[in-house]
Amino acid sequence: MDIQATTIPAGDDSGPDAAGLDLSSEAGVQRCLQLLNNAGLRPTRQRLALGQLLFLGGHRHVTAESLYEEAMATNAYLSLATVYNTLNQFTEAGLLRRIAADGIKSFFDTDTSVHPHFYLEGEDMLVDVTDGLAFTKVPEALPGHEIARLDVIVHLRRKRT
Repeated sequence: MDIQATTIPAGDDSGPDAAGLDLSSEAGVQRCLQLLNNAGLRPTRQRLALGQLLFLGGHRHVTAESLYEEAMATNAYLSLATVYNTLNQFTEAGLLRRIAADGIKSFFDTDTSVHPHFYLEGEDMLVDVTDGLAFTKVPEALPGHEIARLDVIVHLRRKRT
């Protein structure tokens, strides 16, 4: 299985600029409505607001805390618990992929395809691996089971000088 992806840090500025994102854009609202409907989710005010932040600006990695801060910057007054619940609902609906890079904090990836990540320890950043990653052998699933997904996270730290 060959895996390729693009590089986008978790805290990268290439995602939507929360302060500059026009959440009232009719095209953006319609795009999010369609996305939520296709996923079988009722388009609540909270889901629409967070969906626009997540899905209208391209591929990105977010934490619940970073998305909460973006929502606050757009005057979308939501609780942190609502952000967590919505991220979990989006993940269950297949719109996001949860990545537990360090066993404590979860990142949510808008690219749900199979692709590996670098986790930069001490910098709290998740980055897609851009070089091809090839697996010569993937283990067989246990009897009566199937492989649901394959997560590869390479942990990096700065060299000590």
